[in-house]
Amino acid sequence: MGFTCGIIGLPNVGKSTLFNALTGAHAPMENYPFCTIEPNKGIVPVPDLQLYTIANILEKKDPIPTRIEFVDVAGLVKGASKGEGLGNMFLSHIRNVDAIIHVIRCFTDKDVVHVEGDIQPLRDIEIIHMELLLSDIEVLTRAKEKIEKKARSGDKENAQRLQIIDKLFTHINDGVMLNRVPLTQEELSLCNEYGLISAKPMIICANVDEYGDSNHAFNSLQEYARKHGLGIVAISAKVEEEIAELPLLEQQEYRKALGVDRSALERLIITAYSMLDLITYYTITTQLQAWTIKNGTTAQKASGIIHSDFEKGFIRAEVFQYDDLMHYKSLHAIREHGLLRSEGRDYIVKDRDIIHFLFSV
Repeated sequence: MGFTCGIIGLPNVGKSTLFNALTGAHAPMENYPFCTIEPNKGIVPVPDLQLYTIANILEKKDPIPTRIEFVDVAGLVKGASKGEGLGNMFLSHIRNVDAIIHVIRCFTDKDVVHVEGDIQPLRDIEIIHMELLLSDIEVLTRAKEKIEKKARSGDKENAQRLQIIDKLFTHINDGVMLNRVPLTQEELSLCNEYGLISAKPMIICANVDEYGDSNHAFNSLQEYARKHGLGIVAISAKVEEEIAELPLLEQQEYRKALGVDRSALERLIITAYSMLDLITYYTITTQLQAWTIKNGTTAQKASGIIHSDFEKGFIRAEVFQYDDLMHYKSLHAIREHGLLRSEGRDYIVKDRDIIHFLFSV
């Protein structure tokens, strides 16, 4: 698995339409709140032209791309953190995702009701953010109650944990999303352990009417995203869902006519990779396969995402680069020119590395 993205937003903003466009899963869509009760989940391959270029040169059949999972939860409303609209149940479904896609309605359609009465993207985004903060307060409050007694009895580990929780409380009580705060690795680890949603990287997905139209609502969101360090993508979910129904060649022609060079999936993935600081490497031992890891990951840790035995019994990694393969066009030539390197466990894997791991069980 590459990574997971949770899709959130108010009811009737186009979340399920976007989900269908991204996954082709045909989730139910109706013009009323809470059409989605159980979360819709879809796993799709990450588009990767380099993977198929490598496969062609090395004559590898059926290469395996890395994958992304989308989790579409029901619309959140004011009071979701307190159970309104079954919100607490919905929020629990996205505590373990890697990133959040927050769909904001920028399209106009008199036949699709807006739960707040009119289209005001900045108001809508703050409604959702407040519910995420309130939900995280509830999680942290329960966590604090469990460790407070131990911390006061002299337990150093729990005392340190309590300090971190108190620091996070300070930010949240000030109405600040934790993804806007510079956090230490220890603080981030605790956020991940408790599944704090406001700490997750967030992409604003502005659901617009049509591509190429000037949209005041989207312009206001762009400024908001820039100010708060959030990713932002403008997508017409309705158009993308229609395109997804077409054969691949017709999809490309349709997008070209619209002046859109990439699919919604590609644009969201590019933004997510950038925000999460992710890279892709490839293995070719038996079958060619792409893997997604955090930039800065060591070879030993990178091998562990394939199988824990690789990490435990790591010996070395034989590595060459995609660009060298493109230049010399064969693994034999790579070896002849001394470009196949032997790297140890602390080697930092680079984007587009092609690796063969050696290990002992």
